[in-house]
Amino acid sequence: MKFIRDLKEGDRVSDIYLCKHKQAAVTKNGKPYENVILQDKTGTVDAKVWEPNNPGIGNYDTLDYIEVYGDVNNFQGSLQVSVKRIRVCQEGEYNPADYLPVSGKDNDTMYLELLELIDSIRNPYLKQLLEEFFVKDKAFTKAFRYSSAAKTVHHGFVGGLLEHTLSVTKLCEYYCSAYPILKRDLLLTAAMCHDIGKVKEISPFPENDYTDDGQLLGHIVMGSQMVAEKAAKIDGFPHVMLSQVQHCILAHHGKYEYGSPKLPALMEAMALNYADDTDAKLETFKEILENNSGNQGWLGYNRLFESNLRVAKE
Repeated sequence: MKFIRDLKEGDRVSDIYLCKHKQAAVTKNGKPYENVILQDKTGTVDAKVWEPNNPGIGNYDTLDYIEVYGDVNNFQGSLQVSVKRIRVCQEGEYNPADYLPVSGKDNDTMYLELLELIDSIRNPYLKQLLEEFFVKDKAFTKAFRYSSAAKTVHHGFVGGLLEHTLSVTKLCEYYCSAYPILKRDLLLTAAMCHDIGKVKEISPFPENDYTDDGQLLGHIVMGSQMVAEKAAKIDGFPHVMLSQVQHCILAHHGKYEYGSPKLPALMEAMALNYADDTDAKLETFKEILENNSGNQGWLGYNRLFESNLRVAKE
């Protein structure tokens, strides 16, 4: 099997992939076609079925395992598969483990690191809040440990939410050592809780797609609500402390146009915003480099970074 991260422009594919998404569309000339996202454990790639009524295109749907025949092209700096034929595969023709992207870091090790950070929190209310989520709530913990942090952009793999959260929290811990004025307990608590709403925003694998609540409310609002619900169960939880944790969550995207209901008003909220943005962007760049591992030159224009990217030379 040729994995998606190993695909390059000019390749011809003839392999089985998970159909992560399928959507009918129409060209400007009124010709029907289909947008498809193919997935394996190494990532996803956009695909186009330009002639969906062709006899070689079998009846398939989202989350089917499909054998794809087509060519790999470069469209606006990203790889895209032009599909010629599709056949739906039956159980036994594929190994499901080949189609779920998984964090390269050990899940148990990351979770223990997170528990150690929780144990380092001195404020009894914030520590109890974190324990309510990450220790006592077994259903939440299971979902959190095995969820992705995003549908496609960054950390879009099993364990991605845990990996991203741990990285953001570690960055925030560094900020606290560099800028002692930061309230460490507040910042680390907010960092560990900033994306908890994603367990409700994004459905579990293999679907890994936005839920109805995810579309209507989003993880930022839901995360703030989840924190309020847990805090309400803790006797005497200070209102001001709850408001500050919620503010950091509500402001962690930094700008209204990026989906933040609030702009950072606390130094801790600003630190969380930068830590979150740093980890998301560096992970995205890392995944781009890994998906272009055979290319040692310019990688083409990337819309997210608004720049023509390349690999640094030794």
